[in-house]
Amino acid sequence: MSDTNQIMENAPKIPLVEARDVTRRFGATPDLAARIAISAGAAEPPAVVYALDGINLSVARGEVLGVVGESGCGKSTLGRIVAGILPPTDGEIRWKGEAHHKLKGRARKAADLAAQMIFQNPMAALNPRMRIESIVAEAPRAHGLIEGSVSDYVDEHLRMAGFDPAMKKRLPHEFSGGQRQRVNIARALAVKPEFLVCDESVAALDVSIQAQIINLFVKLREELDLTYMFISHDLGVVEHISDRVVIMYLGRIVEEAPVEEIFARPNHPYTQALLAEIPRIEPRKRRFEAIKGEIPSPLFPPKGCHFHPRCPFAHARCRVEVPKLKPVAGGHLSACHLNDEPAARA
Repeated sequence: MSDTNQIMENAPKIPLVEARDVTRRFGATPDLAARIAISAGAAEPPAVVYALDGINLSVARGEVLGVVGESGCGKSTLGRIVAGILPPTDGEIRWKGEAHHKLKGRARKAADLAAQMIFQNPMAALNPRMRIESIVAEAPRAHGLIEGSVSDYVDEHLRMAGFDPAMKKRLPHEFSGGQRQRVNIARALAVKPEFLVCDESVAALDVSIQAQIINLFVKLREELDLTYMFISHDLGVVEHISDRVVIMYLGRIVEEAPVEEIFARPNHPYTQALLAEIPRIEPRKRRFEAIKGEIPSPLFPPKGCHFHPRCPFAHARCRVEVPKLKPVAGGHLSACHLNDEPAARA
């Protein structure tokens, strides 16, 4: 092996997608009169929702990254930012090592098409007045991706998604939830993506249909060399499909590890609580208890560790200092002060 080949092989691989210090806040922008009133103390500043707070993560080519957390933790917002649907308030998304917001012309168009999103509600994601053929053909036709027959192109991608092309002249309301989701998948595939963000893509489906769609995602990954960010609250689904898992809580990543590691040795108290409530077939009876309390409002997130109001191990440091995401084992990161003070967990 030549020295050049050895250097290339040993060089760190550039992630397909990377989020660097990504923050996203939502809030009304006051007009001139409101700004004057606020500066004069006659009005309160508009409320701000802190959806994401300094997110750092990367997704390698060909990987399936599972993103898990309770409703309101920022999973969907992260997915939309990574897919290019929403801009971050601060920080940046990098595509193949390049800052996405700095890409221009053909490079920007290619990056935008290469990342696609599949949403939770398959009916809401489809135009009820458009026929299936038009829904799947719209984007590739607009971007000049179809060479030859539009009908053949649509048929090919519908078959990829397990949908019968003979029904492509029908409207979305004529199909079941699982069939509609297959149409959404076909529409995403029609622009030849490299990266799919699946936002609770099976949550609204029956359990038997969920299994079919998950198996379809696995099959498409192998056939098309796809990379996934798979967002879900269902840990069983995430365990089945993911290579690596990120656990989110109130806009922050609290733990990250390969899927086998995080299910065998969860480190963060929040992850431990989530995994403890997975239903399992066991000979003895178990008593299931939900995590105490409710996820705090993103309008007024707690100081320090966001999880401390619900954590059974919380101590004084947790209430004032934000824990850093640090290695606890090979490839396993956790953001918990207990790793610095293990006696507090006892």
